[in-house]
Amino acid sequence: MPPVTPILTCPAPATARIAAGLIGPGLVLTLCLSGCAEVPQEPEPRQRMPPPTLDATPRATAPVASTEAPRPTYRGPWEDPSNPLYHRTIYFDYDSAEIKPQYLDVLRTHSAYLGTTPGQRVTLEGNTDERGTREYNLALGDQRAESVRKLMLAEGVSPGQMATLSYGEEKPAEPGHSENAWRLSRRVTIQY
Repeated sequence: MPPVTPILTCPAPATARIAAGLIGPGLVLTLCLSGCAEVPQEPEPRQRMPPPTLDATPRATAPVASTEAPRPTYRGPWEDPSNPLYHRTIYFDYDSAEIKPQYLDVLRTHSAYLGTTPGQRVTLEGNTDERGTREYNLALGDQRAESVRKLMLAEGVSPGQMATLSYGEEKPAEPGHSENAWRLSRRVTIQY
């Protein structure tokens, strides 16, 4: 019986016809299909959207309800009013950098926390009231921050955990020109 020659539906080059007898019908079919052009398909017709109309009547839209309220970011125990670390302000007398005895417990509490949390850092911000020259107030704010730093060092806080900064009269605690406003501005704030 003579060998069966496959019938090709697309014209094959002469090399493909020669290879048909040698390699096999599978390869010939592959060569034939790769040489045939694809039939282009027509794209689907697009649906036309009606143009937007400008309607003066307001339409009610459903509000997007959030499933939960955003939670505040908890940065540390000093943000909790029931925690002793919440008290971070040390007040001073006029023209003084001496720490009052009533603030020793506050400073010891912060010192103990920093001693047990070696990765925590603080900035001791010294402030004054508006009386005095700018240079004098910057120096006094620095002296106040430095006196708090020295006490915390004596309580065992690492020097690398603390930095001092003086704002002088630049950041008053309460605006105004009264004794109460001045009293609240003479301070050191422990900033975590």
